[in-house]
Amino acid sequence: MHTQDPLPPGVLGQLHGEILACRKCEHAGYLWEAHPIAGGRSSATVLVIGQAPGVRSMARRAHFMGPGGQLLRAWLSRGGIPRERQDEAVYFSSLTRCYPGPALRGAAGDRKPGRAEIALCAPYLERELALLDPPLVLLVGSMAINHFLGRAPLRERVGTIVFQDSRHWLPLPHPSGVSRWLNDPANQRLVDEGLRLMRAMLDGAAPGLRGEETASTSHAP
Repeated sequence: MHTQDPLPPGVLGQLHGEILACRKCEHAGYLWEAHPIAGGRSSATVLVIGQAPGVRSMARRAHFMGPGGQLLRAWLSRGGIPRERQDEAVYFSSLTRCYPGPALRGAAGDRKPGRAEIALCAPYLERELALLDPPLVLLVGSMAINHFLGRAPLRERVGTIVFQDSRHWLPLPHPSGVSRWLNDPANQRLVDEGLRLMRAMLDGAAPGLRGEETASTSHAP
């Protein structure tokens, strides 16, 4: 059963300081200059994990600061967390902590971090999970979904809640306008179903909300 005990003062802040001081990817040659992002409150009960910060997030030193972040916050509202509560109730994170740069060879969007880069950042994310112990984790985009739940088509993931490792995992597509996945009305309906499941869970209506190990995967109709 999740009973989120208060964190000792300064523990999360210490982790944030370590992340902000990290230069592992820069020293390994993956980035010309590292600008890691960290932040969030220990009061959060929902953890959002994305792929990597975008260029706007790097400039503003916070996760999901671009247009995709606005759509994500709208999804959170529909899922049961009003905008005025999101800074307190939601902790935003990502597989890697620095803007990876633009996509290579003129492709649209940002470059996808490689496995080695994700591995360098993984200890920070593992510590956030351990410290916050959130009952619900939102996995935003295929990279985050595949990292935690294994590879599968996005259409098989979105619209479900997976109970694994004593917590619930809710897959969502990346809200970036670069992706055309959301242009399909059928895919939009999958997002709607996922947000419905999220709201039901936060309202206490979904099985496993209080940590029953019998809860499994909920599927969209």
